[in-house]
Amino acid sequence: MKSLLVLLLLACCAGCAQHPRASARAPLTERQRDSVLAKSSLPGAPVVGRALDVSDQAADHAAAQNAAADSLFR
Repeated sequence: MKSLLVLLLLACCAGCAQHPRASARAPLTERQRDSVLAKSSLPGAPVVGRALDVSDQAADHAAAQNAAADSLFR
C-alpha cells in the first residue's frame, strides 16, 4: 500500500513538472500567426492572406504619404 502511494505521488509530480522545450520557444506575433494561418488549408485561409496583402499595401501607401509630406517642409 505504501509503495502504491509513493508511485501515485511520483506520477502526480511528474505530470505537474514543466517541460523545458515548451517554455524555451518564443511566442509568435500576431502577424506570424496570421501568416501561418494564411498558408494553411483551412477554410477561409486565403482570405486571411489577402487581408495581410491589403494591410501591407495600406502601410506602404501611408509610408509614401508620410515621406511626401515630410519632403514638403525641408
